[in-house]
Amino acid sequence: MLRLPLDAFMASSTRPRLVENTFRLALTGTPGTGKTTIAALLSKEGFVIVTIEELAEIAGALGEVDPADNAHPVDLDLLCDYLAETWESAPSSPILIDGHLSHHLPADAVVVLRCDPETLRGRLENRGYSAAKTEGNLEWELLGGAWNEREGKAPWVEFDTSDESAEAIVADISKWISDGFKPAGPEAEIDWIARMDD
Repeated sequence: MLRLPLDAFMASSTRPRLVENTFRLALTGTPGTGKTTIAALLSKEGFVIVTIEELAEIAGALGEVDPADNAHPVDLDLLCDYLAETWESAPSSPILIDGHLSHHLPADAVVVLRCDPETLRGRLENRGYSAAKTEGNLEWELLGGAWNEREGKAPWVEFDTSDESAEAIVADISKWISDGFKPAGPEAEIDWIARMDD
């Protein structure tokens, strides 16, 4: 599904542009890692932004709000079946799917945003998350969350948003895309547990 080269996508420009070669990019990570902020900046680079909730609602795969965590459950099987039919051809514009479950979808590439658990704790507490919801998300981040759920052969890359500006992360994502989604190598994976041991 990928069509390379992606010469039209350059990180240096700050104005919206058309991207000649289109693809679907999943933007995933623990809540609080910066997905929505990064998505908003990437929209200025020519991406059409959709959320996993919007896709799930269209597919009839969005459940009622769960009072335990105040979130809508998503039936991933139903959503993926729907997308398998509707995503058979390349999109007319590059699409970014914003959502912590987006790595489960049939995207062409995946960006995983990571954040130091202590920094993430502050972000989630500032959002007013309950202690249980905060701890659950911190555990998911600490254990590598999305990486443990990885399936398929789409290229993946991760970025640490703990201290980097959103603009710097967008520039790095843009570079990765324009470089043909080349893997950064296994040494680039973030391992919070190993870092705690150092």
